[in-house]
Parts: sequence; structure tokens; C-alpha cells
Amino acid sequence: MRIRHFLAGLTATLVAACSGDEPVFVPVAAEGLARTIAQGELVGFETETGAAAWMAVPYAAPPEGELRWRAPRPPLAFAARYEALAAGPACPQVTNTLSAGDEYDTGILIGAEDCLTLDIYAPRNAAPGDDLPVMMWIHGGANTWGSSSAYDGSNLANERGVIIVSVQYRLGPLGFLAHPALRAEAGIPDDEAANFALLDLVAALQWISGNIDAFGGDAGRVTVFGESAGAYNIAGLMAMPQARGLFHGAIMQSGGTASVPLDVAENGGGLDAVAGLAAGEVIAGPDATGTAMRAASLAEVYAPYRDEDGELTSMPRMIEDGVTLREGGILAAAEDPDGFAPVPLISGTNRDEMKLYTVFDPRLTRRLGPLIWLRDRDTYEAAVEYPSRIWRYNAVDGLLDRLAAHGRDDLWSYRFDWDEGGSVLVTDTGELLGAAHAMEIPFVFNHFELFGSFDRVLFTDGNAVGRAAIADAMGAYWSAFAETGQPGDGAGIGPGWPRWNDAGAALRFDSPDDGGTAVFERLESPELIAEALASDPRIDDTLRCGIAGGITRRQPVLDPAFDSVLDC
Repeated sequence: MRIRHFLAGLTATLVAACSGDEPVFVPVAAEGLARTIAQGELVGFETETGAAAWMAVPYAAPPEGELRWRAPRPPLAFAARYEALAAGPACPQVTNTLSAGDEYDTGILIGAEDCLTLDIYAPRNAAPGDDLPVMMWIHGGANTWGSSSAYDGSNLANERGVIIVSVQYRLGPLGFLAHPALRAEAGIPDDEAANFALLDLVAALQWISGNIDAFGGDAGRVTVFGESAGAYNIAGLMAMPQARGLFHGAIMQSGGTASVPLDVAENGGGLDAVAGLAAGEVIAGPDATGTAMRAASLAEVYAPYRDEDGELTSMPRMIEDGVTLREGGILAAAEDPDGFAPVPLISGTNRDEMKLYTVFDPRLTRRLGPLIWLRDRDTYEAAVEYPSRIWRYNAVDGLLDRLAAHGRDDLWSYRFDWDEGGSVLVTDTGELLGAAHAMEIPFVFNHFELFGSFDRVLFTDGNAVGRAAIADAMGAYWSAFAETGQPGDGAGIGPGWPRWNDAGAALRFDSPDDGGTAVFERLESPELIAEALASDPRIDDTLRCGIAGGITRRQPVLDPAFDSVLDC
């Protein structure tokens, strides 16, 4: 059963359905929100919550036809006044178990290549010259799915006095592909890249630099923030020369640092199922040329990457192409004193990251119709704890320790712990999802609409007070960081956020009933995690080895740490 369909079914079955009579908000052009930028004049609207917004503003030329698999080119001038009132099409993607919903089944190719747009949210009265901090949001979705319009920045902009820019970028094989035929037809040096999505994000930052003043933003105070693949891409931006000087702070929410050598991305041999040369042969035949690949239909482009059910299989992402990323990738750049952008950085994770991916595992949970519950709580918690801790090691300790080794002290970390989701009958989302992957996003935006109809089960009147306290805290710290380059005490809302140190200093975000916002210290390393797994009294050796195997299959480099304490 598809996850979103399951969640919708749970909601429809267990919660009184909406009558369908609720009014639908229709954006109306507001003359007071007309702005002139380099491309011409555009006009925005006032959102339901009273912010100003401009939707689907092009920041680059459509990357289609001859411009497919090339670095983005400057945006085209508007032919007439541009009405920026509605979300634009998502970039091409194949729907999956996390993205499919009532409108689409899984395995459906949707979107349009003319998708390099951004959405802007500002305080309603923001005006040119106000010099407000700017925060560019990069959405997640494994670099294969997602859209900018899924994230409403109205509340964060209005409440915190910042400009929010939510960006779309090329996804899947259109965003990440290494093939010598494409390099052979390069028109400019950056066309020889393989990480076209990263170059899209650079183009968005360049657009902000040249145009954000018209919306009240300060091009000299731009913070990039993003979640999951969005945070992963921020690490890529920090490691690539093309992005230097275009942003001044970064917040990585549940990110990563892995990369794929160019040879593996082209010829195979790694963990990814489809490499560039093999894909090119399917797309345009043996000895495919760049011209032939660019002339292929979207269906042909995606054909090599789809399984028997039509869903997307694995492909190389974040490729060490020698143009955007050096050999060794993000971590090699972080180990070089001059290799990583010298800007303040916050990196954090959620305590229960892996619950999002484990909740439907039939070995750990039971299901009856729309109801789902745990088979055994101890087993479930152990199964998600250790891979979630490895995620934190990759995104936080491993990266920040490398940077700190070169004297960087402008580093901070957090952990998000909220686990008070609502429950219906035997289905307790606090247990099943807890502080799962992506759960912090509604709190950062103070907009509790992210999971579709399931939001009504997860976010309830009973947990509203605690949610509001966390949202206030996260919004205050995030915006203070964007304004000053330091999170401080969130403009007086909580404790001083300690800088990263060799004890793993961090800030924990939770509801007042569970201790609230508080400082804690905890280090993560493969060795410490393996030792904790080896001595965990909640589980037997079979499950212990199963958990270790799941971790090391994804990261074979961790084998020695687990082999040293486990006999599997």
C-alpha cells in the first residue's frame, strides 16, 4: 500500500472528513506588490496569512532541448508583466511511495523541464531597500522528487522579518548524469559538469544577488537552508568553487556528505544500479551522442532508471565530476583548510530519522486496514536508533569535526526530539514516527501542513501548545542566525546555543513537557555506535547482526567498526 494513500486512508477512516465546503483561497494580484527586476515587471499577491508572495519566478532559462544537461543559462526577459500568482510545474520526476497521493499513482512520470523557478515570501510591508535577511530554502526528496511549492514560507517570513526564497532544481538523471558525450559538446566550461542540479542552485543564488533588493532583501546576508537532499546539496554548495561568495551562512537539516567518483558514476561498480554510460545507451543507443541524448523524450531519459513497477531505481548523485566537486567530494573539501566555504554552519538531525522508513516494515509493525501498531516497542526502537545515530554521525560529527580540525569555530549543531504526535485507537504516531525524518520542517516554518491529510492525525489540539513553543524557538534561532551569522540565544527566547566542540555540544529542541529547548553534549562515531549495539539488552544477536548489516551494506567503509565488536 502506498504510504500517502495509507495515511490518507487512516485519516479518512478515523477522523471526521471535511465537508468539502471550505473556501478555496484564490490569489489576486496586488498592485502594491508589483516589482521591477532585471527580467521586467512582475506582480505578487497577499497570502492567506497576510504575507507577500511571488510564485514560480524564473531564475534561469528553461533547461530543455539544446540546454538539457548544460549549465543553466540566464533567464529570459518577460514578454509582458509577469503575474507570479501560482505554483509552477515541478521538475520532471517519477512518483514514489512517499510522493504519490490522490492525484497520482506511484511510478508516474510528471513535471516539466521548464521548471527552474523560485517562490518568494516576504513580510507584507517589506519594500525595496529594507535590507532584510534572506533565507534560500532547498527542498528534499532524495534529489529525485519534490517541489518548491510544497513549502509555505509565509509565517516564517512574516513572524521573523526575513525573506524566504524556495527554489526548484533539476532532479534525477536530468540533475545528475556523467557521460563523456555530454562533456564533448560543452559550450562553456561548466557544461562539462555532472552535477547540473548544483549549478542550478548557484544560478538561483546569482539571481538572488542581482534581484532580491526589489523584494526588501539584503544580498549581503543570504543563508541557505534545506532538509535531507536539500541539506546534502548545501554541503555540495559549500564544497564547490562556483558558489563561493554567493551565500553567507548555511543550515543543514538531516543532510549527508557522500559522493560518487566520476569513473563509478560513468562505468558502474558502486552501490548505484545504473551508471551514465549504460543509461546513455538505453536513452539514445550505442555510441550515443550528446545531441541524440538531448533530443530524447523525457520517457526515454527516465527509461533506464525505472524498475518493473515503473518506480525509480538507484542512480549516482553528487558526482565527483572535477568541475563542481573535486576528487574525494564533500569530505575531501572539508579536510582542506581552503576547500569549504568559510561561512557559519548549523548542522543537525532528528533523533528518530529512520522511523519514516521503518514504520511500514511488516517485521516490526502490524497492520489491520488503516490501523498500524508496533509488534514490540524495544525491538522497533533498537531497529531505528542505530541507523539514525549513523545518520547523525555522517551529517554532524563527521563533517563538523573535520572543519573544526582547521580552527573553524563558527559551527553549531542541534537535535530535534519532538515525539508527541497524535493517536487514534491503537495507532500512536508518537511511537510509530516520533522525531522521524522531515518532522522538523513544519516547526521551522511554523506551518503545520506537510504530510497531506495525515497532518490532522499527527498535529492535534492536544499537542498544539508544545508545538507552538518549539516552532517559536526554532524560528527565532534560525532567523537570528540569518540576521547575524550566530544563533545566540534566539533573540532571548532560550539558552545560548554553544558552538561545536570535542564533546559534541548541541541544542536539543523539544516541547516544554519534555524539557524544552536545552543544551546537551553527545558524540557519535561508528565505534561508539557499534559498541552500544553490541551491548544493547533489548535485542538478540540475530536482530543485532541484522541492524549492523543494514548499516554496513549502505556504508561498507563502516565494516571494521562493527566487525570489531560483533561476530556476525
